[in-house]
Amino acid sequence: MKDGPDIARIGALMGDPARANILSALLSGKALTATELATEAGITGQTASSHLKKLMEGGLLTQAKQGRHRYFTLAGPEVGAVLEAVMGLAARKGHLRTRTGPRDPQMRAARVCYDHLAGDMAVRIFDSLQKRGFLAVSTDKGGLALTADGEGFVSGIGIDLGALTASRRPMCRACLDWSERRNHLAGGLGAALLTRFTESGWLRREPAGRIVHISPKGEAELKKLFPVP
Repeated sequence: MKDGPDIARIGALMGDPARANILSALLSGKALTATELATEAGITGQTASSHLKKLMEGGLLTQAKQGRHRYFTLAGPEVGAVLEAVMGLAARKGHLRTRTGPRDPQMRAARVCYDHLAGDMAVRIFDSLQKRGFLAVSTDKGGLALTADGEGFVSGIGIDLGALTASRRPMCRACLDWSERRNHLAGGLGAALLTRFTESGWLRREPAGRIVHISPKGEAELKKLFPVP
């Protein structure tokens, strides 16, 4: 057996259609029960329990008990990043789901990718930050870092940089957007921006699912804040 990480096990865990549906449902960042995940995957509760156990043992999911319910979430942002990257690869290679409908344009426009914004607006934000010199390549900070001008800009829109710096999580990370096939912003800053825009009333998340609605005012404000040269 070759040395190094066992990607075959991760691939097998993600490759089962039912487990793939479970993982995709949890990309909303919300905790879901086994019953809810069984519905999302189109399987029985007993079958869902078996799949959830395997995903837990593989380190892709965590669970929390509250009363008589168990709630499942992705094990962390790195799991969400891998799922979004695999979706991007599948889209580029033509491996697309046959089911289409009116929700598809909404998913492409704006959605949640675990805990940060994805879709067309998120790609615009990333492009704006990069082209205006607010993001720079860094060899010691996970690939991306805020420049001095970027720190000033981010602080100016109400983001607490001190809290992000104190966190062990990378502040800035590029995440490949499956629908746009370009990068959007993940990491601590990506999560903080989603929270900031939601609290401002510019974005509204659907109670169930990953779709994010941008208000007319929110779209105007975001385009003003993040012009693309």
